[in-house]
Amino acid sequence: MELVTIVVILFTIFTLWLTKLVFGRGETCYMIDYECYKAEDETKLDTVQCAKIASRNKNLRVEDYRFLVKTMVNSGLGEETYGPKNIISGEEEHPKLFDSISELEAVFYDTLDGIFTRSKISPSHVDILVVTVSLSSAVPSLASRIINHYNMRSDIKAFNLIGMGCSASVIAIDLVQQLFKTQKNRMAIIVSTESMSAHWYCGRERSMMLSNCLFRVGGCSMLLTNDRARKNQALLKLKCVVRTHLASGDEAYNCCMQVEDDHGYSGFRLNKTLTKVAARALTNNLRVLLPKVLPLWEIIRYAFLKSSSKINLKTGIQHFCVHPGGRAVIDDVGANLGLNEYDLEPSRMTLHRFGNTSSGGLWYVLGYMEAKKRLKKGDRILMISLGAGFKCNNCVWEVTKDLDRTNVWKDIIEKYPPKKSINPYLDKYARIHDEDMDFATPEDIAKILLGSA
Repeated sequence: MELVTIVVILFTIFTLWLTKLVFGRGETCYMIDYECYKAEDETKLDTVQCAKIASRNKNLRVEDYRFLVKTMVNSGLGEETYGPKNIISGEEEHPKLFDSISELEAVFYDTLDGIFTRSKISPSHVDILVVTVSLSSAVPSLASRIINHYNMRSDIKAFNLIGMGCSASVIAIDLVQQLFKTQKNRMAIIVSTESMSAHWYCGRERSMMLSNCLFRVGGCSMLLTNDRARKNQALLKLKCVVRTHLASGDEAYNCCMQVEDDHGYSGFRLNKTLTKVAARALTNNLRVLLPKVLPLWEIIRYAFLKSSSKINLKTGIQHFCVHPGGRAVIDDVGANLGLNEYDLEPSRMTLHRFGNTSSGGLWYVLGYMEAKKRLKKGDRILMISLGAGFKCNNCVWEVTKDLDRTNVWKDIIEKYPPKKSINPYLDKYARIHDEDMDFATPEDIAKILLGSA
């Protein structure tokens, strides 16, 4: 049986190699540049701001506040993540379309201005535009807003992807790669972010309160090309993309869903089955992806010893961008793939500094690696993205030059990783777990949260 397995694996690898040799020409996809968004300091959601927002929710009871504090303590987020302006100003129950559009346009134009300026490529040279924002569908489309703002060409191929979740940026990369197969010497822009202004949960269902504790404002824009003449300008070269979608199964389909609770408050229900579904999606994805990027001898070794050994991803991959969706997500992916703390540090620090920025999160992780000067020519990077649906979309990049540019981490990278891990939520709000708080009134809770007790 083992011999049959090895023969099948070898045949699969030979087939992939032959297919790439025959059909691979013209599939080149280079990353010329990318830019992550850093919001204004006045929108930081530190401990005090989070407490103010929580204290305004009059639907919550003592046990709900206890759960909320416990969740924030375990979230892995620090005190410098960014929230929407309307939430900070107290308008979470009555968001306006203007709030969402303003939040998105700040990300769009800040990141795109940076890319166009640094790359010296004019917006008029862009042939393909892909915008991914899962929670906002405006008319005209968000892509149209960007085209209008930059006066882009009338023959640009524009795509507006909604509802694709936290793994949308890899989906957009796959879309661009497929278009590059049929069109030569093209330039593509991907803008990937999320709209949080209109999606703050104001109810008290615990599985829906989690999103408030994890999701934050952020996003990224990317410039890609298949023009080989720009090879020397590129930062990364795409090696492969593999997409896995488990929506045909009810458990996977329902584990992360936008719904309304019994009182009509809308939000995102994150079921307890999410981590199990994510593990299954990741496993299915890597079964297809790893034979494309790992050396033959490692695959043969694993085929012989798989009952007593894990496959060693580091034989073909040097760096891992794990989706910074939450501490549990990072822990589970790391444990399943045999990654150490050095491997997971970029994802943990991204979660701590910027929170879960949905589909833009992977690029903050990449930026951390670049700021730490980890990325050397020839290194390979595995990006692991997970999203509602349930989806797992992964890709592998090859570094085309030593990377040491400044980026969104430039003013703070020396502080990471923190030498001391102090949890401000636990330090300030531990009293809420005391027994004498069992019969506390909402006013008592507000005093503790606002520090006036």
